[in-house]
Amino acid sequence: MADAATMRAGGGVAFLVSAGIMYEIIAAACSSPQTTEINAAARADTLMKWVHLGIGQGAVFIAIAAWLDPAHRAQIIGGGVLAGVLMYAQYTHAKAAGLASTAPGTENYLGWGNPT
Repeated sequence: MADAATMRAGGGVAFLVSAGIMYEIIAAACSSPQTTEINAAARADTLMKWVHLGIGQGAVFIAIAAWLDPAHRAQIIGGGVLAGVLMYAQYTHAKAAGLASTAPGTENYLGWGNPT
């Protein structure tokens, strides 16, 4: 049986992979930078609120994984930071491009109780 230090060292990668795939699957089903851009006029602030919450949640998972796997700490933090920066840049660009666009969004709020 492996000792606690050995189990913890490999546990960071396993923890990060399982958490990452869960977030990735949920995110793929919910929204994207494309959705942010297309519907920025109606939902940019709400979508960005969730991006900010996601960045915070991701940071917690990255910190835990780095703590669990000190041998790969630099790679875990580097990958997490790079992914967070790239995704944040994409969403920020999508919001700005969507708000600057005159193209109609894909959502119709008429009949949903909104006075649009």
